[in-house]
Amino acid sequence: MGRKPDQDLRRGWTTGACAAAATKAACLLLRNGGQSGPLRSVQITLPRGETPEFAIAHLDRGDGWVEVGITKDAGDDPDVTHGALVIARVEPGGTGIRFAAGEGVGQVTKPGLPIAIGEPAINPVPREMITKSVVEVMGEGGGALVTVSIPGGEEIAQRTWNPRLGIKGGLSILGTTGIVRPFSCAAWIASIHRGIDVARADGLSHVAGCTGATSEATVQGMLDLPDHAMLDMGDFAGGMLKYLARHPVPKLTIGGGIGKLTKLAQGATDLHSSRSQVDFEDLGQRFGAHIAESNTALDAYSKVGKPMADWVASAAKDKAQSMVPDTHVSIVVIDRAGAVLAQV
Repeated sequence: MGRKPDQDLRRGWTTGACAAAATKAACLLLRNGGQSGPLRSVQITLPRGETPEFAIAHLDRGDGWVEVGITKDAGDDPDVTHGALVIARVEPGGTGIRFAAGEGVGQVTKPGLPIAIGEPAINPVPREMITKSVVEVMGEGGGALVTVSIPGGEEIAQRTWNPRLGIKGGLSILGTTGIVRPFSCAAWIASIHRGIDVARADGLSHVAGCTGATSEATVQGMLDLPDHAMLDMGDFAGGMLKYLARHPVPKLTIGGGIGKLTKLAQGATDLHSSRSQVDFEDLGQRFGAHIAESNTALDAYSKVGKPMADWVASAAKDKAQSMVPDTHVSIVVIDRAGAVLAQV
C-alpha cells in the first residue's frame, strides 16, 4: 500500500514534549497536594506557540516526589518510540533544575553531542521545555530534580542510532519543536549531523556514508572502520555532504548499490526513489542506445558490465568531491549481495 499524501497524515509529539507535559503535570500535583481533584490531562506551550493537551497515562507519588507518565503519540510517523510511556518524576529541592536519566533513558559517553559526557541524554530544547514547565507551576527560584524514564527504552534504543553515537543505556529525549512531522527527513539528517560531530570530536580521520545495511557492512569490512565512523547516510547524500562541507574530515567513503550511486553520478543528492530517478537516456548516450530501454540501473549494468560500474564510481566521486573540497572522497559500488563492482 502506498504512502498517504502528506496533507492526510496526522502529526505527533516528540519525547521532549511528552517529558515536558509529564513534568508540568507532576508539578501541578505537587503544588496542589491532590486537593484540586484528579488530574486527567495537561496542556503545555511548545517552542513555536502550539498548545497541545496530553492525557495522563500513569501517576505515582511518594514522600517528596510525584511522577507522571504520558504515552507518546507520534501520529502517522513510523517512529520507534510511538506508544512508549514517557515518565517524569519531580522532586522539589536544591538549587536550579537538575536532570537525571531513569530507566530506558541513555547517558552520553562520547564527545561531539550537544550534551556533556556523563549527562543524561536529554537534549537542550527538551531541557528548556522541562525547565519552563517547572518554573511555570512552581515559580522562579525553586530547585527540583527531574528524572525522565521510558520503560523498555534500552531495548527500543537498539533500533536507533544511539549506540553508534555513544548514548548508552537507552533513548534520547529529543525534539526541537515538540512536533513529530510524519515521514520528515529532518530527524534522519540531524542524526547524520550528530554522527559527523561525534566522529570529529573523537578525532577520526575517515568516515563512511552508505545507502543501506549491505553496503555499510561491505565498506566497514573493507576499511576496518569503527562503528562511530559509519554515518547512516541512507538516501540523504546531500544532507551528509553539505554538513561535511562546513565540518570537514580528511577522508570520506561513500558506498552503495549501483542504482542509488548512478543517481549520485548523474547529479542527484537525494537518492530516494520518490525524489530522484535514474536517467536512462543519459545512460543510453554513454553506453549505447539499447541501454536507454533498461528498467533499472541494475538491468543496465547487466548489459554493460564493468564499464558502467567504473563510470558510476568515477562520476559519483566527482559529484561528491565537488561538494566537499576539503575532504578526500572515495566511492565503493556494490551489487545486492555486497560484492564490489567498482571502487575509486
